Amino acid sequence: MASSKTGVVLKTVKKIVVQFCPFESNVRSTREFLARVGSEKVRSTNMNCEVKTEVKHDKSEPIISITFLDGESLLMKGACLTGAEMISALQSRCQAKDPQAKEGAKK
Repeated sequence: MASSKTGVVLKTVKKIVVQFCPFESNVRSTREFLARVGSEKVRSTNMNCEVKTEVKHDKSEPIISITFLDGESLLMKGACLTGAEMISALQSRCQAKDPQAKEGAKK
């Protein structure tokens, strides 16, 4: 979990869509994820990254859809993951796509 405390860099992310029904009991981790990626510090890492929230009232499961600049997509089901696991998955995918992040990790 220590890696989830480091900053998330959205440089390689084009769009994040967070969908959830606020009245369901399994949305806590999804809301935690949204709070992290929606923070001013994280958003400042890519001002062109669109973070969109879709609040539904249809008992649908919480879903996070991430589209990267290279066209690849990542779909996470918030009911099955913790906020830290989702942040960690996003971080590792972003670092794998960012050549500068790879260089920094090697040093």
